[in-house]
Amino acid sequence: MSIRKKVLVTGGAGFLGSHLCQRLLNDGNDVLCVDNFYTGTHENIIKLKKNPHFEVQHHNVTFPLYVEIDEIYNLACPASPIHYQDNPVQTTKTSVLGAINMLGLAKRTGAKIFQASTSEVYGDPEVHPQTEYYRGSVSTTGPRACYDEGKRCAETLFFDYLRQHKLSIRVARIFNTYGPRMVPDDGRVVSNFIVQALKGNPITIYGDGMQTRSFCYVDDLIEGFIRLMGVDDKITGPINLGNPNEFTIRQLAETVIKLTNTSSSLIEKTLPEDDPTQRCPDISFAKSALDWQPKIELEEGLERTIFYFKSVL
Repeated sequence: MSIRKKVLVTGGAGFLGSHLCQRLLNDGNDVLCVDNFYTGTHENIIKLKKNPHFEVQHHNVTFPLYVEIDEIYNLACPASPIHYQDNPVQTTKTSVLGAINMLGLAKRTGAKIFQASTSEVYGDPEVHPQTEYYRGSVSTTGPRACYDEGKRCAETLFFDYLRQHKLSIRVARIFNTYGPRMVPDDGRVVSNFIVQALKGNPITIYGDGMQTRSFCYVDDLIEGFIRLMGVDDKITGPINLGNPNEFTIRQLAETVIKLTNTSSSLIEKTLPEDDPTQRCPDISFAKSALDWQPKIELEEGLERTIFYFKSVL
């Protein structure tokens, strides 16, 4: 009989966090969801609240948290440019002070701790696809730096706590992920395109649309989280988690138009500052260390996501 673990998920009411909470409950754990509801919503976790093994605490991770816990998944931080640029100082505080506070909690309780890092640590990459050994081409002064550099500093803190305090850490670098419970107006390309298409509005492409991204469906990503936490302590990461199949932004827009059966046209606008022209993971490490790779193809994932957005718009 397996022992029920008490697992803390910061940012647990967000897009990724709510899916992770659901998976952890399904796997037989007690889950403490911590969120300040800046971008997370009660709607994302309303069904989970009926589960007696699920608890919600309204809390900002920039302040210490005093709970007894076995594992920590640190997901707290706005992840879309619209939200993290709205209050850039708070974004940096959330990444850095949040990491310090959660690492301190892990140190006190002896908990294993997971950091949700990001492909943004690679900046506008000069190496393609990006491996974990690539150190990035980043700006410390641009409008995206609050998120990029906050996450880079959080990674540094995790590895310093590993070296100095022998903590059991895991660090995942998350590439573009999509699926149900995305925020309709969060400025991310998948949600933007789907919402515009369902409303019959023109679909906005920044630049010429030839910049590339890879898109991982949320269920595949959460499986990667679980596998990373379950492996031997020798595998700490950073480890890329994302879908290595690469698409141009224009291809994504055309696919969304086809699947929504809309008459939306495409319009081009100026590319935002520091927006990367290529972003695609090399997941060789995840394949070998975790026996993990995405299974859900883009069209199938988009169909599920479009179905969700039809229900909320």
